[in-house]
Amino acid sequence: MAGRLPVLFIGHGSPLNIVADNGYTRDLEALAARLPRPAAILVVSAHWLTTGTAVGADVRNLTIYDFFGFPDELYEKKYPAPGSPAVAARVRALSGGRAAPVERGLDHAAWAPLIRMFPAADVPVLELSLDMTASAAEHYALGRSLAPLRGDGVLIVGSGNIVHNLGIIDWDEDAPVAAWAAEFDAWVAACIAARRHDDLVGYLEHPLGKMAAPTPDHFLPLLYALAVQAEGDDVQTVHEGIKNGTVSMRCLQIGA
Repeated sequence: MAGRLPVLFIGHGSPLNIVADNGYTRDLEALAARLPRPAAILVVSAHWLTTGTAVGADVRNLTIYDFFGFPDELYEKKYPAPGSPAVAARVRALSGGRAAPVERGLDHAAWAPLIRMFPAADVPVLELSLDMTASAAEHYALGRSLAPLRGDGVLIVGSGNIVHNLGIIDWDEDAPVAAWAAEFDAWVAACIAARRHDDLVGYLEHPLGKMAAPTPDHFLPLLYALAVQAEGDDVQTVHEGIKNGTVSMRCLQIGA
């Protein structure tokens, strides 16, 4: 389909990336520079967990500081991107009424990467929540229903982390990489390259699945990004690496 936008999965990692200058933030900035300008951005957020599915319907978004104990500089940042009630209504329609419009603002799964990619905050942004009562297969199916948004000029972004286990994280950002985390991250990358989406929907069947994603919130956004992959869409790795020993920072672009 002419004009169809690519899809992104962003491993958003630490809030410190809001102000850091490192390989990850430079890769995000370079990615944004080569993307077509979207009409709007829909972020499937690892940090908006709900019973039932909600979609952000704000006219103008508040910046949500859903992180604690970080330098004051981070809490002084704002990302006042406009919302898009019209796109929210489109999401509701495509989901068969499942996505209920809610005014909430943007949590850092959305604005932390976007402040590096679209710093002017002049592109409308809205979020889709994660229904914690739904199965991984149901999340994937909901994602598939949103595929027409790509032809509407909406940039769909899944924001989470492929490996995310805060219970055993090393708070040294440059800690040695845990072998199990690298193994699971590599397995996911291989599944994506081979378009083995069913294996990724069933990620908890992998021997390391429960260790890599003891809660589903940071893994599920990946399924939404993959669900809207069109026939013939290549997947490019925008950034890869593991921080804090166990946090995968893998970022992907699906489609040109």
